[in-house]
Amino acid sequence: MGEPLSLKNHAPESLRSELAAIGVEPYRAEQIANWIYVRGVEDFDAMTDLGRDLRVRLAQLATTRVLTFVRSETGADGTTKGVLRTAEGHVIEAVTIPEERRTTLCLSTQVGCPLACSFCATGAMGFTRNLTTAEIIDQVCRMRELLPEGQSITNVVFMGMGEPLLNLPAVVEAVKILLHPKAFALAPRRVTVSTAGLVPKIPELLEQVPVNLAVSLHATTDAVRDVLVPLNRRFPIRVLMETLRGLESITRRRPVFFEYTLLEGVNDSPEDARRLATLLKPLPAKINVIPMNSHTDSPHRPPAADVIDRFMAELALQRMTVTLRRSRGEDIDAACGQLAARETGSGPRECSTP
Repeated sequence: MGEPLSLKNHAPESLRSELAAIGVEPYRAEQIANWIYVRGVEDFDAMTDLGRDLRVRLAQLATTRVLTFVRSETGADGTTKGVLRTAEGHVIEAVTIPEERRTTLCLSTQVGCPLACSFCATGAMGFTRNLTTAEIIDQVCRMRELLPEGQSITNVVFMGMGEPLLNLPAVVEAVKILLHPKAFALAPRRVTVSTAGLVPKIPELLEQVPVNLAVSLHATTDAVRDVLVPLNRRFPIRVLMETLRGLESITRRRPVFFEYTLLEGVNDSPEDARRLATLLKPLPAKINVIPMNSHTDSPHRPPAADVIDRFMAELALQRMTVTLRRSRGEDIDAACGQLAARETGSGPRECSTP
């Protein structure tokens, strides 16, 4: 007997063929998805509309849960960080961010990250491996268990540990599960995938799933971005912008979200703001300005409040659509740029809420 079938690795469409391969009727895929994702039931014996013989067979041949909780922490603002362990012992993190009318879940897609952005704690970890689709989706299931009664996950952002587009097949399958009407049934506008600018994979993502795209920009010149985001040396700003301008799926109704982390004395001047506006005006764009959250793995610091105000004022003067993202969960190391799976805690790479 080979490895058991990990059910959460497959959206209902592909699960049909996987079930057929182990002798289970394909139509059972949607029934099983309903139990796992809608009802939150992962014990086969409790799936009462499946025959007893089938439940026994599934228990022998398939698995549901792939992550275990190490711990969870809730900050003063209600932000909750879950520290989760994979089967072989790797630790990852996911974060829920409650707001008045929604609860956003920030997911990880890799153990660590290979991009080594200079302001990011995850990048300082190095890279271990990609997560499977099941490990991505199990973050949703496990974090859902921590929500107060009556609260549900309304938005999902792929902005936690790792570069999602370096794990594109698993991310795409996870998105399909999030959107499927027999699974989590989220609207496409409520799912956002972030990238540091892996240019060749951006069109592939948007051709396969109808999600929001967020780009971690952080600089307006190649000289600065080469240092902050080393991936820029392969795909400089001009190439990134030309690619985005050529995408038919980018429209006024579905703009690109640009994440811009403000770093003291690095990218926070009014001149930077003007260059940013000039760079983005040819695109339907919304800017999320994120003052950096300090951590021990980076030499950078956030700007003073008056510097942030001047930067925002300049963008407003340039008639840009811009939001200032204040820190959430900083007291539990669950704010932007802090995810590092430390023993004492950490938080997500770029976890904002478009």
